[in-house]
Amino acid sequence: MGSTPHFSWRGYALLIGSMLLVGAYVAFSKALLPYFPPFVLAWLRFIIAAVFMAPWLLEWRGQWRGVSRMNRWVLFGMSFFGNFLFTICMLFGVANTSVSAAGIIMSLLPATIALFSVFFLKERLSGAVILAIVLAVCGVASLSLNKTDASQTLLGNVLMVGALACEAMYVVGAKHLTAGFSAKQIAVSMNTTGLLLTTPLGLWQTSQMDLSHVPLNAWLLLALYAVAASQIAPWLWFLGLKHIPANRAGVLTVALPISSATIGVFWFKELLTVAHVFAFVCALLGVWLVTRQPLQKNFKKAA
Repeated sequence: MGSTPHFSWRGYALLIGSMLLVGAYVAFSKALLPYFPPFVLAWLRFIIAAVFMAPWLLEWRGQWRGVSRMNRWVLFGMSFFGNFLFTICMLFGVANTSVSAAGIIMSLLPATIALFSVFFLKERLSGAVILAIVLAVCGVASLSLNKTDASQTLLGNVLMVGALACEAMYVVGAKHLTAGFSAKQIAVSMNTTGLLLTTPLGLWQTSQMDLSHVPLNAWLLLALYAVAASQIAPWLWFLGLKHIPANRAGVLTVALPISSATIGVFWFKELLTVAHVFAFVCALLGVWLVTRQPLQKNFKKAA
């Protein structure tokens, strides 16, 4: 009874996998922005994902009318903050600030989620979780501080702070949704809402550009980006949240900026430094501290 159950490790793996994907698509969005303006990129992402997620809509067949008004508003709120607003803030933020500034801001995600969990979910922080949060912030901040880029702007930094707050709201609020809906239902609901919200802006910005000049490799990268961002990453995250408290899940978001930095080294040929190694060590120690803690009974019984 003293050891963590097997399915809790499955939950941790699902959450880490989700954040690795999020970090990857945040990094690759920088490569897509020269071809697609932010509103167009967000709109096309939701359209492509909707095609792949069409079978998931079958889970809502005959059930939507039974969803309470309260839960409908919660679903809309999570879609608005965690999908639509985060995407817009992130894309415009990345376009208007440096990778260094964006990384520093996103490195505060574990601490922000933990604080939101205390205030909104009334979850208690153990000493191990607090230490893991400190390690996560120190490690990922060291990655960001190691870089130098003069391209950052105040507007871009403010937008990244907005993206940070939206992602924290998404993680904390999602804990409520996992109680009454399947991971697929939540993911497809969020993507559909994002599609509806971005359509007017996407149509407006599309009218000002010529998509026929976009190369094939950019379209392929966009398709991968859409499936990872709107379908696979949310699905993995909501599956994992069924087993793990939100404040512990928040610590695991350290994988997001770590993933972005790794792609920078191996894909964009950035230099691997001591700061990268330090950040990886801090991340691993933080994950170890969180996963070694016994789960509360209500999470041990999660299915």
